[in-house]
Amino acid sequence: MNEELDPATIAILAGRDPAETSLAPVIYPTTAFESASVAEARRVATDPTSDRFYSRNGNPTVAAFEHAIARMEGAEAARAYGSGMGAVTGVVLAVCSSGDHIVAQRQLYSVTQLVFQALCPRFGIDVTFVDGTDPGAFAAAVEPGRTMLVWAETPANPCLDLVDLDALGAVSGPVTAVDTTFATPLGVRPIEHGVDLVVHSGTKGIGGHNDATIGVVAGSAELVAWLRGFALLQGAVASPYDAANALRGLRSLSARLDVQCATAQALAEALEAHPAATAVRYPGLASHPQHELARAQMDRMGAMISFEVVGGIDAGSRFVESLQIARMATSLGGPETLVTHPASTTHVSLTPEELAANGIGPGTIRVSVGLEAASDLILDFRRALDQR
Repeated sequence: MNEELDPATIAILAGRDPAETSLAPVIYPTTAFESASVAEARRVATDPTSDRFYSRNGNPTVAAFEHAIARMEGAEAARAYGSGMGAVTGVVLAVCSSGDHIVAQRQLYSVTQLVFQALCPRFGIDVTFVDGTDPGAFAAAVEPGRTMLVWAETPANPCLDLVDLDALGAVSGPVTAVDTTFATPLGVRPIEHGVDLVVHSGTKGIGGHNDATIGVVAGSAELVAWLRGFALLQGAVASPYDAANALRGLRSLSARLDVQCATAQALAEALEAHPAATAVRYPGLASHPQHELARAQMDRMGAMISFEVVGGIDAGSRFVESLQIARMATSLGGPETLVTHPASTTHVSLTPEELAANGIGPGTIRVSVGLEAASDLILDFRRALDQR
């Protein structure tokens, strides 16, 4: 099959062993594999891609998930980790050493930001933060010979700021990496724009059912081999059970995301029309400040919305507590619509100044749109906003 396939089709076909007749992912719940001889044991022990030696090195179920993600991203290889943050720290610490420099955007998931603000300085790694919405900011902050990594996130958590991937991919010298958890591989494929590494928390939209904790990084075979070597020391291992659940989720990602995107568009438009909601952010809205960029580089606009409830934190609290269909929880990408108050949950570790720099106000609400009927969700949100 030589023709170029749609990523939605690849999601169904990829990650399958041609010799395996099981339609569902086969789970290998073992920590180690028996070797037939000393020579065979030596061969698999020295093969960094072996998935039948010791499960910290690799596992057939995990490898199937890695192969599927690599194909969907148009990458040569991928490495799975025990969580999204395992993937983030795996990239940072594999690429950078003491004395090195990182350029990272300011608009980030707060735990990723803490890696750059708190963890990196402990290892003597300097970090410069830039405005990710400024296409030239990444390249301008690079220090030739010293900058080893340029890190981006698009759409950014929680206010859905976008990064120009062509501009990011054009940065020369350091490794470029982008977290596209919010978009999923069906929303945007950064490697097509020249970016070196793509990072996902597969726990979210890829897994899609709130029952898998897993991270993954995709890129060139050379870069992923380097990451794999460090991962053997880091030990942030993906569970075969979580890999199987994530692979199952990948099979239905296209259908789920189509429904979620359509509902998110309708809900975002309804929120824009309600007087109690301001600063509504959704890439599919013409009012999004980077709407044209979204149309140019995103195949699907995603399932995430953010907005500000008029009245600040008290009104925002009353709003989320008044919802009857949407649930208050800090994850995203699953079948249930979830709402989060970032200032008190996902980004609670940030100072008021850092929250403001990320565009997060006291009444900011992040919404992960699920699979409920759009009409029911819109009514639920309208009622809760009226009662704020």
